[in-house]
Amino acid sequence: MVLTAHVVRGACALLLAVALPAQAGAEPTAAPTAAPTAAPAARPRIALVLSGGGARGFAHIGVLRVLRELRVPVDLVVGTSMGSVVGGAYAAGASVADLERMARETDWEQVVADRPARDQLAFRRREEDVLLPSRIEFGVNPRGLSLPPSAAGNAALEQALDRLLPAGTRDLAVSQLALPFRSVASDLLTGQPVELVDTPLFLAMRASLAVPGVFAPVRVDGRLVVDGGLVRNLPVNLARAMGADIVIAVNVGTALAPEKELGSALGVAQQMLGILTEQNVQRSIKELQPQDILVAPELDGVGFLDFAQSADAIAAGERAARALAARLAPLAMEAKQYALFENGRLAPPALQDGALPLAKVDATSSGRINPQALVVQSGLVEGKSATVAQVRRAADALYGRGDLARVETDISDQDGKRSVRIRATEAEWASDRLRVGLELASDFSDANTFALKLMYVRTSVNRWGAEVRAVMGIGDKRDAGVQFWQPLGAGSQWYVAPSLQYGSSSGDVFADGRRLSRIGYNARSASFTLGRQLGNWGDAQVGVTRRSAGTRVVVPEVAGTPTARAFDTTQFLRYRVDTLDSLGFPSRGYLLDASLERSPGSNSGASLARSSLVGMAALHTENWAGHLYGEWAHAQQGAAPLNLGGFLRLSGTAADSVQGRTIAFARLVLARRVGALPVTLGGTVRAGFSLETGGGFDQDLSIRSSSRKQAASVFLAVDTRFGPAYLGAGATRDGNRTMYLFLGPSW
Repeated sequence: MVLTAHVVRGACALLLAVALPAQAGAEPTAAPTAAPTAAPAARPRIALVLSGGGARGFAHIGVLRVLRELRVPVDLVVGTSMGSVVGGAYAAGASVADLERMARETDWEQVVADRPARDQLAFRRREEDVLLPSRIEFGVNPRGLSLPPSAAGNAALEQALDRLLPAGTRDLAVSQLALPFRSVASDLLTGQPVELVDTPLFLAMRASLAVPGVFAPVRVDGRLVVDGGLVRNLPVNLARAMGADIVIAVNVGTALAPEKELGSALGVAQQMLGILTEQNVQRSIKELQPQDILVAPELDGVGFLDFAQSADAIAAGERAARALAARLAPLAMEAKQYALFENGRLAPPALQDGALPLAKVDATSSGRINPQALVVQSGLVEGKSATVAQVRRAADALYGRGDLARVETDISDQDGKRSVRIRATEAEWASDRLRVGLELASDFSDANTFALKLMYVRTSVNRWGAEVRAVMGIGDKRDAGVQFWQPLGAGSQWYVAPSLQYGSSSGDVFADGRRLSRIGYNARSASFTLGRQLGNWGDAQVGVTRRSAGTRVVVPEVAGTPTARAFDTTQFLRYRVDTLDSLGFPSRGYLLDASLERSPGSNSGASLARSSLVGMAALHTENWAGHLYGEWAHAQQGAAPLNLGGFLRLSGTAADSVQGRTIAFARLVLARRVGALPVTLGGTVRAGFSLETGGGFDQDLSIRSSSRKQAASVFLAVDTRFGPAYLGAGATRDGNRTMYLFLGPSW
């Protein structure tokens, strides 16, 4: 079983509590209940028992495909973890084709990610990614720092389960499904098994799938429960207690690791968890009787979190079931009888989800969050009409705030009108967060930079939802800043944002690509911004900045050289759009950032303007991802507000070596997936290339082809928790070549 440190830490809390009752063969605390329906007396009652196993559980779909082809009826279903997800949906009336579609079309990398997809986040949260593209975050509380309760967030998982379930079955008690169904979870406090009997189907599936450390625990009837795999991963006993005559048990649990993989403390801890799970599986297998059938798919190469290999797992399940066709065939029904049986199990076609006027929309919340702000941000307005699907999507969108652990909706229809209550649970660790990031750039020669960056965010400071954001960088560039962001009403799109900023760094001065000197800079500024958010995709700002800046020559060092200091006041306009699902290798969306600054000139009544425009559009095919990127900047006097040079900014040239009153630049980046890290450690490994062109121009706004530089690079990139990391080589058309190691933003 390939698990992460998060999983091990979360699950080890269960080890001592589970070990003793597990060794004693502890059974679920709730008495097994009789099935609500009875199979025809002329044939045996057949139970399907599906084990947990993470992504390996897709093999259950392959087994179901063979059972359908052989016309083997299933009278009741029992499942744990992923077996509960597949089994619960099947018992609720999902077809095998529905399950296959779910496995194929769901973005499983996003399901086990630590937050919603980036293009579903609130714009403030996307802005944080631009400032610091890292996903290493801690909660801040009076006791110190705390880790998130799970490696993955709730939003994408719960949305995926919602899409899987047939219409109208989400909130049905499991005892009311088309087929009798049970799932098993573990009490996180006592280690005892918990049989989920009268629990709503969605909650039963979600609770049984709460893998410790990967998905957050769930509270059911006052008990904090997690994945049932540690106590009953193959719950044959429940099937027997529900009246099964024949059990078809499908075991997809992960095999124990060989000795060569036990060379670390993490490997040993994982093996301990594997032993505990395997022991309860072996006890369940011993409970099988001669008439029962055990299906054990060969799943070598498919790990616990290898969701991208769903097709391989389904095929393995199908092969294993076909190998047992001789034993399964005697259980088959005659074709017409089986068709009637299946028609009774399958969910009827979904009724049209009609829109009804919203008579009432309210919200409840825990912690500091103002419920009225949630109502406004949901976009649900009393008097307007909405379908059930629209209500659920509006509530799910609240996950994009970044400070909610769970969002639930209660919908009631009466007299042709619809009432909605949103129940939000604050993620306690996320209301005060500290993000840690690294930036690293090296050309393996004399240009090496490093910075440690920290970002602190406190949300819901007051009833209108104010936020405090502080950013600090230590390294070759030193900076610190704090912003107070205040909406002008609960959930309002309008806001004001005063801020303070300090920065200190040094930079080289170039002429024709040659380094002439190094200048030290430091600046202090205070800004006041009035802005309006544009949904969750952009904003517009107007403001004023008062700045004090100092410069001095650092290299060559001249004794007694004074620091030149200047003061100015700048008015600015800024317009931003950001719908990218990723900043490194987006598959959809685009980014636009346009700004105009104006400050007094040296002559009375005159003013100086600086402007910039940055744009990026995602490119994506089945195996390739990348972007088109361009930027333009111009200053009436002095240097443009953007420089070029360095990796992916005219690769092969020195960082910030291309300057001018006007800067123009464009690039194409494409990369092909060649592998992947475990999702909770990082993400995709890619090999790719870039084509780049641009330059700095001093004479006027014209961009002459004779002055443009052309460059290209090849690289290997890894999506890490700190952001995209690159190892590459770049070259310009005129012969400059450089190797790069790069971690950080490339825009």
